[in-house]
Amino acid sequence: MIRAEAISKSFGKLNVLREISVQLEAGRVVAVIGPNGSGKTTFIKTLLGMVVPDRGRVLFTNQAITKQHTYRSQIGYMPQIGHYPANLKIKQLFEMMIDIRNDATMQLDEDLVAAFQLKALFEKPLGTLSGGTKQKVSAALAFLFNPSVLILDEPTAGLDPLSSEVLKDKIQKESQKGKLILITSHVMSDLDELATDVLYLQDGSVQFYKTIAELKLETGESKLGRVIAQLMSKIPQMS
Repeated sequence: MIRAEAISKSFGKLNVLREISVQLEAGRVVAVIGPNGSGKTTFIKTLLGMVVPDRGRVLFTNQAITKQHTYRSQIGYMPQIGHYPANLKIKQLFEMMIDIRNDATMQLDEDLVAAFQLKALFEKPLGTLSGGTKQKVSAALAFLFNPSVLILDEPTAGLDPLSSEVLKDKIQKESQKGKLILITSHVMSDLDELATDVLYLQDGSVQFYKTIAELKLETGESKLGRVIAQLMSKIPQMS
């Protein structure tokens, strides 16, 4: 569904992505993980077309995304921190996004709007919301247009335990429909529940991209956190 072909990106003298080539298939839940500064955010932004690689290319359903934008309508993106106009009400934000899509035939997915009881808060300005409530708004927007691909950046960060479970249940439900879901998270227990595959980046390079089942068999560990810790200890550090 999404293919990265030898993408590289530098900012000045800093090499952020180094010849990354991966094939991300429909029906998989891919945990994109790695230490701080590993290139995860730049990789995600490259898939979204927000960062243009210096070399290589990204293809969405076998079409290069360079100078294209229509493919983004098939992606739901939940940022780690949602930045919204402070005076805009929640209801106005949803109405604005629906107007921008301008597709009267689209069936909206309002599962999370209902589960998070957001309509009761629709008249509240976004600037008055707690961090957790903003996370709920971001999650509901990511799923709203029933996209075939979901990219979720630290999706449970700031959520209370009940809301976190609601979101994880929704992720599992959508993965069962055959959607491609990419998740970045530092919460290994969440990824253990949700992910089918792990894409591990370090120093801008892919260190491994395998199924969780393969990794657990390879390491003899049953928990993803221990799997990653063991594998990280074997990866040489770049100077």
